[in-house]
Amino acid sequence: MELWAIITFFSAFLQNMRSASQKHLKGRMGSTGATFVRFGYGLPFAFFYLALLHIGLGRPLPVANGMFAVWAVIGGFAQIAATFLLVYLFSFRNFAVGTAYSRTEPAQAAILALILFGEGISWSVVLAIAISVVGVMLISVARTQITPRSLITSVTSRTAQIGLMSGLLFGISGISYRQASLALAPSLPTPDAVMQASFTLAVVIVIQTVVMLAWMVWRDRDELKRVRQAWKIATLVGVVGATASFGWFTAMTLQQVAVVKALAQVEMLFTFASSVFVFKEKITPLELAGCLLIVAGILALLLL
Repeated sequence: MELWAIITFFSAFLQNMRSASQKHLKGRMGSTGATFVRFGYGLPFAFFYLALLHIGLGRPLPVANGMFAVWAVIGGFAQIAATFLLVYLFSFRNFAVGTAYSRTEPAQAAILALILFGEGISWSVVLAIAISVVGVMLISVARTQITPRSLITSVTSRTAQIGLMSGLLFGISGISYRQASLALAPSLPTPDAVMQASFTLAVVIVIQTVVMLAWMVWRDRDELKRVRQAWKIATLVGVVGATASFGWFTAMTLQQVAVVKALAQVEMLFTFASSVFVFKEKITPLELAGCLLIVAGILALLLL
């Protein structure tokens, strides 16, 4: 198995942990605060990884340039908005539908990469992405009441629109991070995907922390107080989120964003496994079908 795939599996597992913790935080603070902890509490750990690579392992620091700065800012703001929308979905009773639509991120990322940079992917990869996306959507809506009418109306529902927009913004952020990381390569003696990813993560997370902190100081100081009070679980979100992001950035430096995001759908299998084996929830036929499709899509992606 290639390095980017191993990193993606590990990052997906960590992201599942982070998402569960963020959902817990949503009951103690608003969407802004639950979004901020991912960045603010992850900041020290992002710099720890960078220092470990540079000071501990002696890897040279890349030199930022204008192209890097542009893509880092675009990616940072896009991820803030995407995360906010995803956390906001937890407020809806039928948030599963919106979450399902947000999982169209790999397909949207592939289209964006093709339009913006001419990054084409083979039809076999397109098929693998489609299979995994359908599987994820089946799991997401398996426990909701599905009728022909509800399927039609769900496409135009508010949760579906928020989910699609979240997926689009996540796709934009992933593509931006890949471009930012690749822009650093010429400044190094030899391309170093891990250092490029770590440097990109550190810069981006500083931008995100400063922007969101300034917003809360200006508009919602009570939310900032709630963020401080929840420091224990927020620290867990920070370390897990920063580690997962470090993995994502590295994988997306090594491989196309759409391919990485398609394999990252394995996160749903981790989530589903937790609900079945930890919380002893019963499996439904649609969930089983969704799991099988995700596995089929992942196998197709790795083999083809």
